[in-house]
Amino acid sequence: MTLLSKIKIIERKKIEDSRGWFLKVINGYEDNIPSYTGEVYLTNATPGEAKGGHYHEKANEWFTLVTGEAELKLVDTLTNERLTINLSSITPKTVYVPNNVAHIFINNSEQDFILLAYSDQLFVPEDTIPFNEF
Repeated sequence: MTLLSKIKIIERKKIEDSRGWFLKVINGYEDNIPSYTGEVYLTNATPGEAKGGHYHEKANEWFTLVTGEAELKLVDTLTNERLTINLSSITPKTVYVPNNVAHIFINNSEQDFILLAYSDQLFVPEDTIPFNEF
């Protein structure tokens, strides 16, 4: 099974009007979504910085870039297959990253990015394994 067939990229619709915008990131009907609540979080990165650089043996995660642009680099730690996905808040996508896939979000733009994430596991430090071979 290839890395591209393991992950899922889900097209999303951003609704905009004079008040601002609305973007549903998780609707509860996605494949592999658990029946219990994990963690939802936001993080940002300033220009030239990166977030992530690790993988999980247990946790599965879903990521949506809320503002800005980012380059998502993925490495399947079991097969060493690599994939890069360019993300932009202008064309929202949610990327499902299964366990044992290392991931890092790199901000190569001139503005901060904000990333919304969901993990199906509660945070356990031992399940966040550093990975520097991107």
